[in-house]
Amino acid sequence: MVQPDLNRPCSAEEHQFAGRHLLSSYLDCDASVLSNVGNLLAAMTSAVEASGATLLKTSYHVFPEGGMTAVMLLSESHASIHTYPEHKACFVDIFTCGDTCRPEEFDRVLQDILRPAQVARKILTRDNAVSEEAAGTAGQGRALAMAR
Repeated sequence: MVQPDLNRPCSAEEHQFAGRHLLSSYLDCDASVLSNVGNLLAAMTSAVEASGATLLKTSYHVFPEGGMTAVMLLSESHASIHTYPEHKACFVDIFTCGDTCRPEEFDRVLQDILRPAQVARKILTRDNAVSEEAAGTAGQGRALAMAR
């Protein structure tokens, strides 16, 4: 795969002022996965790749109680996870500028790995305004809560 030149100048025509932001709460996750920092970081990397985004850098912090916060800097924006192993839960999000990335794939990969019993999810379209997308659509919407 050819890596794009991330330092080249860009024009306004190449990059629209718009993006999609997925926000999810995963409840009753696999506690052993939530407690394994290496596996979580690998899962986040796989999820970012599945979304079609370009990973630039990862930064994370593990708290004394075992929770972790990780932020992945993307060429398109960012992805993050905030874990609460003591609650068997976590928050995840990904924001990507433009319309080429698929935040639903990011969410699918993480759900496959973390196996939450319940998920609360919203996808927002952000441009000159912020609007919710309907479940299963790209562009408009409302909150989605589901049990796996």
